[in-house]
Amino acid sequence: MQTLAQLQAGKLRGIKRLALAEDLSTFPPEILLLADSLEVLDLSNNRLSSLPAELAQMSKLKIVFASNNLFESLPEVLGQCLNLEMIGFKANQIRQVSAAALPPQLRWLILTDNQIERLPDELGARPRLQKLALAGNRLSQLPQTLSQLHNLELVRISANCLTECPEQLLQLPKLAWFAFAGNPFCHSTDNPTQVPDIDPASFALGEILGQGASGIIYQGQWTQTQTQFPLDIAVKVFKGQVTSDGYPQDELNACLQVGYHPYLVTPLAQVAQPQSLALVMELIPPHYANLGLPPSLESCTRDTFPAGFRLSISHIDKIVMQMQDVFDHMHNKLVCHGDLYAHNTLFDQDANIIFGDFGAASQYHMLSAHQQSKIKKIEHRSLQLFIDDLLSICREQDHTDPRYLKWRKLSQT
Repeated sequence: MQTLAQLQAGKLRGIKRLALAEDLSTFPPEILLLADSLEVLDLSNNRLSSLPAELAQMSKLKIVFASNNLFESLPEVLGQCLNLEMIGFKANQIRQVSAAALPPQLRWLILTDNQIERLPDELGARPRLQKLALAGNRLSQLPQTLSQLHNLELVRISANCLTECPEQLLQLPKLAWFAFAGNPFCHSTDNPTQVPDIDPASFALGEILGQGASGIIYQGQWTQTQTQFPLDIAVKVFKGQVTSDGYPQDELNACLQVGYHPYLVTPLAQVAQPQSLALVMELIPPHYANLGLPPSLESCTRDTFPAGFRLSISHIDKIVMQMQDVFDHMHNKLVCHGDLYAHNTLFDQDANIIFGDFGAASQYHMLSAHQQSKIKKIEHRSLQLFIDDLLSICREQDHTDPRYLKWRKLSQT
């Protein structure tokens, strides 16, 4: 994070990335002096409501983030930035998205948690688009032209007002990560498999173990003697009314619907109070570690891994077979996870896995048999890509192993 003082003093000449968060209400004109070098501009967490027309002169600009500001429309100047690929305007007050605001090279569009009621048909004329996040808006329909987005891989349309399942998305050849809960077309009155509802005073929160879009996971400690639960627990405390993936209640319902599986995080109890929604889970042993890292700006939708990290084909084989079992279990319960990734998977030195994070999960038992089949096929692509990502870090000496060749073939069919 740089400072406005550095920018105004001319100390940031030649930089490729600029991030400013200083309660700005106007666009600092000195940014335009970085046109010869600037590729990434992050103005999130300010009070901006407009961008200057001169931004179009920044020919090297590839990424613009302006989340948590006061924009009421997506700035049309973005559409004039010919090399702009990634746009992130989460948690503004955007109602209007015009065709003119969509740059021709658009690859990543994040408009989560706004007030958008419709999108322009021209969005379907952005063939490079891979990632589209629209959760938490007021969309009642999607453009039919989205059927033309043959490179679209990740879609978030949860927590909107869609009354019909968007068939134009179900047909897309590369769609692999799909979140759609919290819309009228998939509303359910069925109660998922229940766990006990407990008083939040019955446990205390300890150190933070991790956090994501939908909540914070703490180590928990019982404040009262418990006989029905394990001593060691973790507690996920959900945050906000809507996340980048949808409503917290939908996440909780999907997790409970899936229920117990040996390779999934085990839910024990819930705090169902709307203002303090939480899920109590078994504490994962400390010898488990993240299998992967989230996608980067460069990889867009694909997981990343630490430099030099390698797995044997024996471990990959075991991990994949466990994940296939998890996949079958979830879809037997008619739940689409929506985020089947290595970075949501924990593993130990013996390649035992624990899979979790149902933030993007959607129940789909209320859809037609044809639609259910399409949903399962979409998520199967994410399983194939999960396998492909693991094979990318397989030890080179294992590339002739029959198991490697088997999984390589499966990941490509």
